[in-house]
Amino acid sequence: MAEECNHDCGSCGKSCEQRDLHVNLRAGSSVKKVIGIVSGKGGVGKSLVTSLLACKMTQKGYKTAILDADITGPSIPESFGVGMSRAEGDGESLNPVITDSGIQLMSMNFLLQNENDPVIWRGPVIAGAVKQFWTDVNWKDVDFMFVDMPPGTGDVPLTVFQSLPIDGIIIVSSPQQLVRVIVEKAVKMAQLMNIPILGLVENMSYVKCPDCGKEITVFGKSNIEKIAESFKIPVLAKIPMEESTSRAIDSGDVESIESPYLDKASSVVEDLLK
Repeated sequence: MAEECNHDCGSCGKSCEQRDLHVNLRAGSSVKKVIGIVSGKGGVGKSLVTSLLACKMTQKGYKTAILDADITGPSIPESFGVGMSRAEGDGESLNPVITDSGIQLMSMNFLLQNENDPVIWRGPVIAGAVKQFWTDVNWKDVDFMFVDMPPGTGDVPLTVFQSLPIDGIIIVSSPQQLVRVIVEKAVKMAQLMNIPILGLVENMSYVKCPDCGKEITVFGKSNIEKIAESFKIPVLAKIPMEESTSRAIDSGDVESIESPYLDKASSVVEDLLK
């Protein structure tokens, strides 16, 4: 234990043998593996990667779930076309919303009277809601749960890392040089808390010319390999910008997207169960 420890684990980002803040699932719930999808900043496609990976693992025959921990900016429900759905419960627990392909979802939007109502809460309250999504929801026989976390290294990522049995995280970035510093912050937070990093995914990596097939790097040359090499973690995918993907997301049909560029990432996730 660190010499400066004040024994207040709830406000500490360090990891030590004396602490175990993991909270239990509700009786009858079952989740085998938990993967956090994180980013150091917003707008890099974290929710897209979360949705596509959940769909990918479902297509492989696994039972998957998404815990939408982005309480103030949830986008998962709209991607799956269930934005108007509401989570039903019995006063003590909640049932997740089920998508067409069987993916179990829990998001703050399922609890609001109107999906466009803002959630104006302080950090500790938001973190508490995320914890309740784990403890108070009836998660049924889940093989892989993906946690879509808000950007940054604040209250919610800290709560997830401390409270949930995270088996690994995937860090999402984009090609801009500015993102390098932000990605490094996410990597170092995970390392400080002894959270395994499964790899990096670069979104908006390129656009493929519809005429000649040339890959055009709209945001400049990628820096992902240098970051991966410096921290000795793998690059799992480079996701292109595609009109078909944007159209499917906007229409709530993410489950129809074919994502061969995530084959390696899905294999790494699958290995956690094997």
